Amino acid sequence: MIGKLNHVAIAVPDLTVAAARYTAMGASVSATVDLPEHGVQVIFVELTNTHLELLAPLGENSPVAAFLERYPEGGMHHICLEVEDIHTAIEQAGAEGTRVLGNGQPRVGAHEKPVVFLHPKDMNGVLVELQQA
Repeated sequence: MIGKLNHVAIAVPDLTVAAARYTAMGASVSATVDLPEHGVQVIFVELTNTHLELLAPLGENSPVAAFLERYPEGGMHHICLEVEDIHTAIEQAGAEGTRVLGNGQPRVGAHEKPVVFLHPKDMNGVLVELQQA
């Protein structure tokens, strides 16, 4: 079911400041991408073996805005794991009692691939994003 780690997402209060820190360390960063359907803006930091996804709220109702209210300096928001078939992964998660957030159906994520999120209470306290490989 689970493939490779796609990215680790870090919520940040200011994308420009956060991206500059990684650039200063020699990392390549992407342009900012607005994802209004998820309520976030993202920048990807390219690493040798994976990515960091820097997240900032896009609007007051963003789930990342709520996260930053609790953790104003930011912090790890979620991890993203690749799966071969998102629909099979959803079925397997449900069969094992793992809750899929939202309406349980995939949405298009930042990589323009289907994604779902698994409830952190069912995943040892970590919000887990599954992304179709």
